[in-house]
Amino acid sequence: MRRIAVLGVILGAGGLAMAVGLSAQQPAGQGGRDGGQGRGRGPGFPPVGAIEKVANNLYTIPGQGGNTAAFVTANGVVLVDTKLANNGQAILDQVKTVTDKAVTYIINTHTHGDHTGSNDFFPASVEIVTQENTGTNMQKMAAFQEAAKKHGLPDKTFKDKMTLLKGNESIDLFYFGAAHTNGDAFVVFRNARVMHAGDVFATKGQPLIDMNNGGSGIAYPETIRRAVAGIKNVDTVITGHSNTTMTWQDFVDYGEFNKLFLEHARASLKAGKTAEQAMADLKLPDKFKAYNLTGGRGGPGGNFNVIFQELQKK
Repeated sequence: MRRIAVLGVILGAGGLAMAVGLSAQQPAGQGGRDGGQGRGRGPGFPPVGAIEKVANNLYTIPGQGGNTAAFVTANGVVLVDTKLANNGQAILDQVKTVTDKAVTYIINTHTHGDHTGSNDFFPASVEIVTQENTGTNMQKMAAFQEAAKKHGLPDKTFKDKMTLLKGNESIDLFYFGAAHTNGDAFVVFRNARVMHAGDVFATKGQPLIDMNNGGSGIAYPETIRRAVAGIKNVDTVITGHSNTTMTWQDFVDYGEFNKLFLEHARASLKAGKTAEQAMADLKLPDKFKAYNLTGGRGGPGGNFNVIFQELQKK
């Protein structure tokens, strides 16, 4: 297991000075945003915003890609997701406002470049953890092909569950199946009763289903159902991209939304409807009236295009 050296010794003519914690972490090089296997949601993200407290020692940093979580522990800082490339220093700048401890772990919720893009900014001593399918997907990303970038790849992977750290600092990592990709990790900060859901629950609206990285609209609702059944004692959810945190019930409801979406896709395809027709006559309960059903999800047909493709292969 790799560990960060938090002390950098600087020798001067008149004595000894120590650079401690984050000041010892220097950029290890930045990669450009991946345009192929690990492509995320595209340009147009707002700049990195101010760090926000979620619970004791747990924070989020918005902007420039996915929401980054920062968990301050006794021995260092655990980051969840590192945004687009060239944002490592901006992440560190925000972390410095709450602690001078060094980053010791990075957890990536999935492969996309707006969540893994600044991994390689951090020194090779930072341990990177992902679900095993995400590890495989990241190996294919253009951003990590150069030898100088490979320290941004995972050092450790898990299949179904892993626990990092101990006691009140325990972080539980879960995998329940394909959804946004085939390697989506749910990250649970046990004592804080907070979960980072990554882009399985990015916003209240149609999810991005990345079939090139194993995502599945058919599996999506079942994966969330299994997560709801298998994860206990969570009150607050950090989403992949929303400006605010959500509740556990919001996550439960999101599973229902995707289930209803899939059921309507099955019925519409059986009735000979197009994806556009399926979207036009989709009826949902009132609790989903604020959900975004437009934009960036396959045009007028939205995710029905993707789900129809999956269903037609069965």
